[in-house]
Amino acid sequence: MDSYYRGPLWFILIIFTLPHLTCNRVCPSSCLCIITGAVQCVGHNITDIPKQLPANTYLLNLINTDMNVINERSLENRDLMLRFSLTYSHLHTIHPLAFHVAPQLLSVKLSSNNLSALPAQVFSPLTVLEQLHINGNLLETIAPETFNGLGGLQILDLSRNRLTNLVSDVFDGLTNLTFLNLGRNSIKRLPPSVFHSLTQLRHLYMYNNELDVLEAEMFDELVHLKYLKIHQNQIASLPPHVFWSLRNLKNLTLSSNQLQVIPEKSFYNMPKLTQLTIYKNPLLSLPYQLMGHMPEMIEFYIYYTNLTTVPGNLFTNMSGLLRLNLHLNDKLNELPSDLFCCLPNLQKLSLKSNNLRYLHPQLFSKLTTLSELFLNDNKLHNLPEDIFQSLGQLLTIDLKNNHLNTLPQDIFLSNELLNALSLSGNPWECTCSIRGILKWIRRNEHVVNDTENVICHSPMYQLLRTLGSLRDEEFNLCEAASYFPTQNVLHEPTQPFHSTFTSGRRSASITPPPGAPSTTTTQQVLTPATTKPATIALPYEELPLINESHLNYQASPVFYDVLVIEQGPEFVHHNHHRGWVYLWFLSSDPAWAGFLMFCHILLVTTGLFLILAAMYGMYRLNKILEKLKAECAHNDMQNMLSGIVHERPR
Repeated sequence: MDSYYRGPLWFILIIFTLPHLTCNRVCPSSCLCIITGAVQCVGHNITDIPKQLPANTYLLNLINTDMNVINERSLENRDLMLRFSLTYSHLHTIHPLAFHVAPQLLSVKLSSNNLSALPAQVFSPLTVLEQLHINGNLLETIAPETFNGLGGLQILDLSRNRLTNLVSDVFDGLTNLTFLNLGRNSIKRLPPSVFHSLTQLRHLYMYNNELDVLEAEMFDELVHLKYLKIHQNQIASLPPHVFWSLRNLKNLTLSSNQLQVIPEKSFYNMPKLTQLTIYKNPLLSLPYQLMGHMPEMIEFYIYYTNLTTVPGNLFTNMSGLLRLNLHLNDKLNELPSDLFCCLPNLQKLSLKSNNLRYLHPQLFSKLTTLSELFLNDNKLHNLPEDIFQSLGQLLTIDLKNNHLNTLPQDIFLSNELLNALSLSGNPWECTCSIRGILKWIRRNEHVVNDTENVICHSPMYQLLRTLGSLRDEEFNLCEAASYFPTQNVLHEPTQPFHSTFTSGRRSASITPPPGAPSTTTTQQVLTPATTKPATIALPYEELPLINESHLNYQASPVFYDVLVIEQGPEFVHHNHHRGWVYLWFLSSDPAWAGFLMFCHILLVTTGLFLILAAMYGMYRLNKILEKLKAECAHNDMQNMLSGIVHERPR
């Protein structure tokens, strides 16, 4: 049975091994030859195209060689070779007849070499050529006839050279070209008709050049263009309607130029646009009529500008927008209330690192699908209570590094899916005003992802405490203040507000500050006649007017008599002793509080020093007394011995 299979197995093994043996036998030592006909050669010992190559070689790739010249016979006898690549070498010369012996080539790649010039019509024999890559060389000019005869060329890469200009007819005849890359050169200006023959062009890249202007008719014939990249140039102005013929354009990059203004209707007639970038331009304003119908727009970038505001209809025609990056504009301080009215599919909105100080309550009301909202690094002082009310799908809110000192208690009530909230870097005011949002934070500790860095900045006695460390009992004073319910709310004063309540059943007068509405209210207040006057300091905004119907509260006796309310030091603690009220205050002025603290430390230190000095003095005095006692005892002993000696002769 084994002999029955042994013959066919050996035959199959020989059939599959023979081609490999044959290929390896003719493959040069510096090359890797694949049975399908692809050959790759690497090494500085290669100075010319190897002569001994497999007969079926259709692709030859030479990398990192010392080949300097392609002569007139380098490519001969390679009738089956369709793709030739010589890259990352020291090639500096191509013989004018180098490609006459290989007219069948479909692809030529000469990237990353030292070519500084090309012979006239050097590529003209390559009538079926589809791809030509000459990027990464030292070319400064391109002769008008360089691409003559290349009617079938589809891809042309001239990027990363030293081109400064192009003649108007350099691309004439390339009617099938779909990809043209002129990026990373030094082109300053292009003729108006330079692209007019490229009617099938889909990709045009001119990024990282020195273009300072676009000619008005430059893109008129590029009706099939889909990708236009003109970023990183010096373009200071745009001709009106310069992009109007690009009705099939999908991607347009105008970022990193010198545009201060953009003409009206510049982006009309581009209904297929999906991505537009105009960031890193010193834009001062945008016209009201700028964006045409763009239902397929997915991403929009506008940052690093000098804009102070934007038109209210800027995004009106972008109903399909998913990601909007309107951030890093350090002068943008105002947003129209209806700016995001027509973005029903928006998922990410970034307004970070602007100069925003106020947000309209209805600014986000139409963004029902929003999941990420970035408002960090602005100058927001407060937020309306219902600003996030319609954002039921919101997962992330970033509010860090603003000027927020409190938030409304129910501001996140509608955001049931919220799982990431950042609040650090704000000057939180840990007084009664923060009690409501603090309760929400305690119930949603898993949502706030930077709890340890959410720190009190005022009042001074709460300085540097985290919001999580505050206990609810610390806000009992807020409950006492709530015994004064609101009937009429006065405007915030510019001067201290004074209110005096006298003991017994007497009248109470409330005097508004200068400039406030003239309102005088007299109420009958029943207080014990035995209680002595007391003075309490509270912020004005925590004092509402008193209504007689709410006088049946149980307040501490400290509030029964004289009540003086004024803007001043923060109330800390009080003691009621023998009919007198002793109040402790801490100044709200950091400099004054620091001075008091310094004095306190100085007094304590001085006291300790005096105590230690007294102890040391007592110690030294004790030593001196002991020494005196010892000397006295010694003298007494001497005197006694002397007396005995004198009495003995008798």
